[in-house]
Amino acid sequence: MNKTLLVLLFISGAALTWGTYVPSIHVAAGDPKVGLHSNLRAFLFVGVAYFLTAVLIPLALIWANADPTARPTANWNAAGIRWGIIAGCLGAAGALCVIFAVTASKGGMGPLYVAPLVFAGAPIVNTIATLVYFHPVKTLPDWKFFAGLVLAAVGAVMVMLFKPVDKPDAPATAAQVEEASAVGETAALP
Repeated sequence: MNKTLLVLLFISGAALTWGTYVPSIHVAAGDPKVGLHSNLRAFLFVGVAYFLTAVLIPLALIWANADPTARPTANWNAAGIRWGIIAGCLGAAGALCVIFAVTASKGGMGPLYVAPLVFAGAPIVNTIATLVYFHPVKTLPDWKFFAGLVLAAVGAVMVMLFKPVDKPDAPATAAQVEEASAVGETAALP
């Protein structure tokens, strides 16, 4: 398979799964019929899912000597383990922040604007952290790169400013009241 196609396939998979994470956790936590009626209880099962997919599957692949990501120098050094745990804690803390953001949004619209704000802000933070700390560059990227970051920030602000809101029910018109009254009178006739 073409390397670019494979990369795009996995990017699509991440976008699809992370993009449906917030609405899914919202259903798990708050759906009146099937929800757990607790965001923390729903998050607990996110942890169970992480254990199944992020612990058991890698352990099975490593144990079977079938790690498709291993380089010839793969090892178990302490610094790598520490950074892996830090990364896991950051990911879990971010997911918990999403849970608390949706909870604080008070209403069914939370998943609609919390996720876009998180997923617009995270790449900006990622880019700055990478450029400044994790992989500092000797030459700054082209201005268009920074324009893209600004556009992402503007997009996040626009999502927050123009988020959908439920409009209050409009008062019934005189014609609607009269029609409802006529229907009620008809239903009361023997």
